[in-house]
Amino acid sequence: MRHHILLPLWTLVCAVAASCFGPQTHWGRSHRPLLESLERPGRFEARRTSSADRNWRNGNHDAQVILPGKTITVANLEGPGRITHLWFTVNAEDKFYPRSLTLRIYWDGETSPSVEAPLGDFFAVGNGLDANVNSLPVVVTAEGRARNCYWPMPFRKSARVTVTNDSPDKRVNALYWQVDWQKLPSLPADTMYFHAQYRQEFPARSGRDYLIFDGEGDGLYVGTVLSVQFDDAGWFGEGDDRFYIDGAVEPQLRGTGTEDYIGDAWGFRPSLTPFYGVTVWEGTLPDDRCTAYRWHIADPVRFRKSLRVTVEHKGFVLASNTELKTPFGERPDHYSSVAFWYQRGPAKRFFEMPPAEERIVQGITIEAESEMCLKRLSCSPAEFEVAKDPSYSDGALLLFTPPDGKAWVEVPFHIPEDGRYVVKVGLLRRWDCGVYELRLDGRKMKWINLFSPWAGVRPENLGSLDLTRGEHRLRLVCLGRDPGSRITETTEPGYNAGVDWIYYRKLAPRQ
Repeated sequence: MRHHILLPLWTLVCAVAASCFGPQTHWGRSHRPLLESLERPGRFEARRTSSADRNWRNGNHDAQVILPGKTITVANLEGPGRITHLWFTVNAEDKFYPRSLTLRIYWDGETSPSVEAPLGDFFAVGNGLDANVNSLPVVVTAEGRARNCYWPMPFRKSARVTVTNDSPDKRVNALYWQVDWQKLPSLPADTMYFHAQYRQEFPARSGRDYLIFDGEGDGLYVGTVLSVQFDDAGWFGEGDDRFYIDGAVEPQLRGTGTEDYIGDAWGFRPSLTPFYGVTVWEGTLPDDRCTAYRWHIADPVRFRKSLRVTVEHKGFVLASNTELKTPFGERPDHYSSVAFWYQRGPAKRFFEMPPAEERIVQGITIEAESEMCLKRLSCSPAEFEVAKDPSYSDGALLLFTPPDGKAWVEVPFHIPEDGRYVVKVGLLRRWDCGVYELRLDGRKMKWINLFSPWAGVRPENLGSLDLTRGEHRLRLVCLGRDPGSRITETTEPGYNAGVDWIYYRKLAPRQ
């Protein structure tokens, strides 16, 4: 019983590990540890606090609004007890709400939070994005909008769970939540408390490893969520992970590469498993993003005095002529992370949460339907309109409707100063869209088939470009149509294209 705080998670590990890795296991045998825990449940009372309408007989107002800069308390519990499940879903005005909403949890009346992280990063998806997760302690579904956490979180006296809307000007229209917990008669004296801390470096600092965790005390390290937004093309993950336990000068745990630490190999690709996975992977172009998680549940790292966890930010470095300068050089990519651990008593806080606007790598987004673009827009031969839909950026996009496959449209945008930039364009994919070539200032960039049976805007990354101050023009040239492309509810061929936005961000100069 001295270590019973980890027992619920360990029984889950035994059951899931046995059942998930091959059909040769017997259902009854693989699930026996978890099922046997139901036969001997111990002494507890099941409790829940949620956003449910107080008029539970007739009401259906089950969500709360959070105004900009405001905090709401989603749970205020009296112990002894253990939180066993957290669930959230959100409707928010901020495009990057998973980064601008901050989750905090306070144990036993402490004024410093033991859990402090953006909501999305805590649930293993960084960079302000939504994505599904299917792991042992964290499960996210509904295309990233239904967030579930099963880390056991004990407390002796009290637990307070809050969510803060750190957006300076955008409100949360609806926050739904459920907090399931167990009311316990007591907890053993050596019970460890759950902790999680977010950290970021935009960009990662030159000359030293990126710091994931810096802890002091007696504890157990149980997980990492690592997110990166690239500042240049090429593979970023040659950096090794390093664990310095109890003040060691040299790391006792040394890795062989970033994807190797996560549990993957030979680069990243989207993957979800009980103990590791890649929830976001956009590629290796400048400004592409990734998030990976690694749960140390089966292989926790024990520390009794201190623990430092770091990772090198090294990989491919390109010369000014875009040739490979070295496959193992320091890169100025943008790193962020959440460390997860258990510890006896309060923990050292090793990072202060920055304002919401500093948690996103900032670029400039120009709406294609803006007055500035429309004034200098040109196209031939075709018609265009401002199409409105709440799924588009700012609720509208520029819809280009050529009569045949011999047309083009140019959208202007302005660069404020000379430099190296990444440029992206948000293009509509739909059943009535054609095949197009993208050109920037007359230079052919790529061609793309915009036909899709499902409507939606997706970004196209044009890569790293040396641009001068002044106006630049993005041209879409119609090359024809996909055989399946049709105007809605007719047999007339579709050659349409939709431009939602143009995005650019200045990159660090290559050496």
